[in-house]
Amino acid sequence: MSLFSEKIDLGLKDSDICYYPNFLTQEKANVYFKTLRDQTPWQQDKITVFGKTYDQPRLTALYGNNGKAYSYSDITMQPHAFTPELLQIKSIIEKEVNIEFSTCLLNYYRDGKDSNGWHADNEKELGKNPIIASVSFGAERFFNLRHQKDKSLKHKILLEHGSLLLMKGETQHHWHHQIAKTAKKIGERINLTFRIIR
Repeated sequence: MSLFSEKIDLGLKDSDICYYPNFLTQEKANVYFKTLRDQTPWQQDKITVFGKTYDQPRLTALYGNNGKAYSYSDITMQPHAFTPELLQIKSIIEKEVNIEFSTCLLNYYRDGKDSNGWHADNEKELGKNPIIASVSFGAERFFNLRHQKDKSLKHKILLEHGSLLLMKGETQHHWHHQIAKTAKKIGERINLTFRIIR
């Protein structure tokens, strides 16, 4: 079960972002990581950037309970039904934040070459002020944030194994975020981003 031993408010302008470093015990996180890595039907979509098409630099999967697709970067994903493990994690998060989520986008970063470019989770189907609950398993990666208008405002936080990052309020209107590539030898990471698709 969750420890909830610490909750850190990042205190960034124009945002509502909290970080729970020990959201899940290491033992629970280890089990979830292995199960998710081995049993998820991972897919690798194509993305087009400035007229050139590439393999997306990570693997993904979508799960949901309302049958609604999720679209971003000209990719439309259809949801699988939630697994028992995802329902367990979802329930733990919902009890802590008092919000019910409909959908989970999973990202699998196989090594330091896998990444996620600068973006905001601001698609129309996520509503006016999207709530994103992001759980991390496996290798630690830096989560970079930058303000969309005030370029001097930047922040980065190391997302640890079993941690939760919660973004609410107007965060997606004012901030971009990314997981950058790294040349360091780094292990696998799985990230679950729970959200509400309207």
